[in-house]
This record gives sequence, C-alpha cells and structure tokens, in this order.
Amino acid sequence: MTTTWRNWAGNQRATPAEVRTPSDATQLADLVRTAGQRVKPIGSGHSFSGIGITDGIQVDLRRMTGLQAVDTDRGLVTVQSGTPLRQLNELLDAGGLAMSNLGDIDSQTLAGAISTGTHGTGAAFGALATQVRGLELVTAGGSVLRISAQSKPELFQAARVGLGALGVITSVTLAVEPAFTLHAQEGPMPLDQVLTDLDELAHTNEHFEFYWFPHTDRTLTKRNNRAEPGRPLGRLRRLVDDELLSNGAFWLTCRLGKAAPRLVPAINDLTGRALSAREYTDRSYRVFCSPRRVRFMEMEYAVPRAAVGDAIAGIRRVTELTGMRVTFPVEVRFGAADDIPLSMASGRDSAYLAVHMAAGQPYRRYFDEVEAVMSTLDGRPHWGKMHGLGADELRGRYPAFDEFRAVRQRLDPDGVFANEYLDRVLGPA
Repeated sequence: MTTTWRNWAGNQRATPAEVRTPSDATQLADLVRTAGQRVKPIGSGHSFSGIGITDGIQVDLRRMTGLQAVDTDRGLVTVQSGTPLRQLNELLDAGGLAMSNLGDIDSQTLAGAISTGTHGTGAAFGALATQVRGLELVTAGGSVLRISAQSKPELFQAARVGLGALGVITSVTLAVEPAFTLHAQEGPMPLDQVLTDLDELAHTNEHFEFYWFPHTDRTLTKRNNRAEPGRPLGRLRRLVDDELLSNGAFWLTCRLGKAAPRLVPAINDLTGRALSAREYTDRSYRVFCSPRRVRFMEMEYAVPRAAVGDAIAGIRRVTELTGMRVTFPVEVRFGAADDIPLSMASGRDSAYLAVHMAAGQPYRRYFDEVEAVMSTLDGRPHWGKMHGLGADELRGRYPAFDEFRAVRQRLDPDGVFANEYLDRVLGPA
C-alpha cells in the first residue's frame, strides 16, 4: 500500500516507497545501514520547499520526542529531534526554563526548525540554530555521531543548519535559560515612520518586527521586551484577537480578495485601520508564538540589515504592477550575524522579509518578481520556504558554501540523504 504525503501548505507531495517510525538512534542507524535506497527524515511538514520529499524511505520522527537530559546548572537540555516546538516550550516551562528566542510558529519539529534556519526576531539574537550546543546524528554509513564545538567542530558548524543533507539528527543539546516573561506592545504605525525610525525601533527593543499591508502605507508593529510578570491577555481577548480577528476574519478577507481582486487595496486599508493597539505580559513562548489557521504559501529572503529600506521599496514596486493584488502583509524581522555556513545570517546582521499568498491564490508571479528584487540586494532564501535558486547562484551568496559541500561529500558521498531539492540547491552529491 502506497501512502501520499503532503506538507502543511499542500504544495508539496511525495509517495515514499516505505514509511518507517524508529523510536531511537539505534533503530534509525540500523534502518539507514540496511536501507539500500535513499532515506529522508520528515517532521511536521511545515516547510514550503521540497526539502523533505523522497521516493525512498521516509523516516517519520513522531516517536522520537521528549526531553532526554536537563542540566540547570549549565543551562543545557538535550531533546529528541522529533519534538515539536510547541511541546518543547511546555516541557521547558514546566521545569522553569525557556529558549532565548523563538519564531512565531511553533508547529515545527526541533530538528526541522534548526536544519532549515528557522529564526525569530531581535537585532541581538541569532537563529534557533545558534542556541544549539551539541548534536547527535546518524550518518549515511549507519553510524551514530556526536558532535559539538569541542568535538568535531567543523562538522558541528555545518550541521547546525544542515538541510538534512549531512545525516538524520536524533537529538539536540540546547542552551536554555530560566523562564522569563515578555511585555508585548502592538500597534499601528505608518510605513514611512517605521522606516525613518527603524534603527531606534530595532535596537531599543529586544525583539521588534513589523507587518506592512501592501497597497497601503499601514503597518502593525510588535515590540517585545523582558519584564516582571504582569497581566496576560484574558481568555476572551485572546480568543477575539488571535482566533476571531487574526485567523477567522483574516480568512474571510483572503476569500474576499480572491473573489474580487479589485477590492484588495480597500480590504488591506480597512484591515490596517481595524487593528487596535494592545499591551500584555505573558510567558515568553506565549508571546513569541501565535496560532496560524489560515493556510498560505511563503517565500522569505534575508538581506543585509542596511538594505531593508531598499527591499521594502522593491516589494512595493512589485505590488504596484498591473494586476498584482496581495492580501497578505509582508513580515519584516531582524537578526544578528552568526558563523554557521548556510545560515541566512552567516557573517552579517540581517533583515528578513517574508511574502505570502493565501493557499489557492496565484503566487508565482508575485514571488518571482520579489525574488528578482532580493537578488539585486544579495538576498539569501530561507531553506524551508519557496525560492527558485540553484547551487551556482547560492554559491555566490554564501561565503562558506563550498565548505559545507565538502562536509556533505565527507559524510554522505553517495547521496543517501539527497533528493531533488538538495541536488538543486547544493549540486548533486
């Protein structure tokens, strides 16, 4: 019996020859050693790219979840790789711990999130992979390899954002800290004001981001800073804001925009006007992460921090092209430089710009035009989101690209973990 796998967005599908669900590294190593065909792990399927597709053995990590070790004195936890971020956040909170930064979606597995370069926002904060202190992975030869900055550092550097090309991650050791609360301030602001005050907004707030509504000059800004425990959102307010407005009403605006594209500018203007300011204080992970019920397609690029104004101007020109109607806001976040070869922020402070289209709406022209803008700004695509670049183009944007390829050749010379997507973005194994 064959099983068709689909990702969360519904734009990627695969028919693996076999689906296996190992429960530990030993079982997984035996599986890889005896597979005789390509092997590909899969988590929650929240990537929009084809990074998780295989026609060989699909390794479902759902049985490899939970905490394996907690060292509060050193601020370290070891977590099984298939643990969804939502579950991890709750486990950490129950022990009085937290991750220093998170993205706004918590559906991904830990291994999938770090392997694709998932990040949150904060000018002084790196991607989730920068919080990794050790990895255990099964190699193409069926060996279990434990690596860290002290043990096999050149492999560790590459594997923190490894795209699933170097092995199957079985556990992750993370740096964590005592649980903390965030004071959230959200409110509208004109786009021109955001861009004028951007340096101050990004650097005087621990975590700053904004959402720009295309075809308008309206944005929603979000500022999150550490604070003493205070008043969280009430259940009713959270239900109204996060479910009724952010998901239910937004779903309706997307449907209306699809049915009547000429109304999109007016819809976006009305949406921007309807957003009211709010403040609350809550556990960090509850502030960082928000529910996402509306299905969408997404492309995201990182550009040098100084180029964010040019990037917004370029996207604005795209949205003004004849026939272009975009209901989804453009999300803009910030991150610190790191030293991970295939990190979007490798070697430079970055701004992340994400564009979306509701599932079922035509997105190809919009994404292609935005991608062309980002290419003029030395943009780097998110590995788990949609883009059209290949290895030759990517080599010029990642200074350590060939260093990563050398590690891949060393660990997986026969392409056991390869697939069509990896062959495109890295070159054939």
